[in-house]
Amino acid sequence: MDTRVAEAPPTTAHRRSAPSRQRGRRRIAQRSRRIAVCGLLAPFAVTFVLSFLAPLGYAVYESFFKQKRSGLGLTPPTQAFAGFANYTQALHDHDFTAGVWRVLLFGAVQVPVMLGIALLLALVVDAKKDRLARWFRLAAFLPYAVPGVIGAIMWAFLYLKGSSPFVQAFSTFGLDVDFLSRHLVLASIANIVTWTWTGYNMIVIYSALQAVPTELYQAAEVDGCGPWRIAWHIKIPLVAPALVLTGVFSIIGTVQLYNEPTVLRALASTINATYTPNMAVQNVAFTFNDYNLSAAMAVLLALGTFVLSFGFLHLTRRFTERSAS
Repeated sequence: MDTRVAEAPPTTAHRRSAPSRQRGRRRIAQRSRRIAVCGLLAPFAVTFVLSFLAPLGYAVYESFFKQKRSGLGLTPPTQAFAGFANYTQALHDHDFTAGVWRVLLFGAVQVPVMLGIALLLALVVDAKKDRLARWFRLAAFLPYAVPGVIGAIMWAFLYLKGSSPFVQAFSTFGLDVDFLSRHLVLASIANIVTWTWTGYNMIVIYSALQAVPTELYQAAEVDGCGPWRIAWHIKIPLVAPALVLTGVFSIIGTVQLYNEPTVLRALASTINATYTPNMAVQNVAFTFNDYNLSAAMAVLLALGTFVLSFGFLHLTRRFTERSAS
């Protein structure tokens, strides 16, 4: 005799509760993931707000005010709303605008030269897979590891007439070269920046080359392509995003040019206190104590950097799309 008791079929309420429990578990899991994501992003978000958005917002706020004094200037100054008067004054400041044009000329020449050298070095290192290539990679990156001020001081002594081996080498050919003269000082600064950042950009481009599948090179070799054709038709087009990235970083760094001219200013009379826009902002703020005008200049520099970098991204994207089509 079979003594097993037949199980009762699940009721309608039981069938309805199972999906609801599953939905509840999914909602709890999604809520837990959101909390985890917010917890991971919170340190970055707080740092970004405190170190970037808050100073930028404060600079924008200060740029719309001016300090006004009454009487003989013995009473404390008061802040008054000035609208866009500080921006108008900044745009009509000859020293500030001259520094902007000087930096634009600097970037138009130095950035392409530096990225071209970095690309060439990355292609050479990628073509050589031996131990010497690894040592060359490290040697090219070492200038970036040197602090910018220290590198500028080192090059300053290499530019001085009394201690420069380059000046002595030119003098043997009867040439009197002054690297800190009015005509050569900007090129001397560009040389320091190129020496510092070429290795860094080379590493970025070289890393992009390492991500290219080797099957593409093998297929090109089977089709009869030599090393130069492979580099021109395969390697360079595939590392174009890395070139764009380094180009954007270089544009931002060019607008922020400060360390090198500030160090060389002690040795070169041709470099004044407003030689670059950042130096002009510092001079207005801490020499003339006009923090509102310096804030307006800083905001204009931020807007200019934004326009230049995103304009460069837009142009390179259109060029890439045309090349692909």
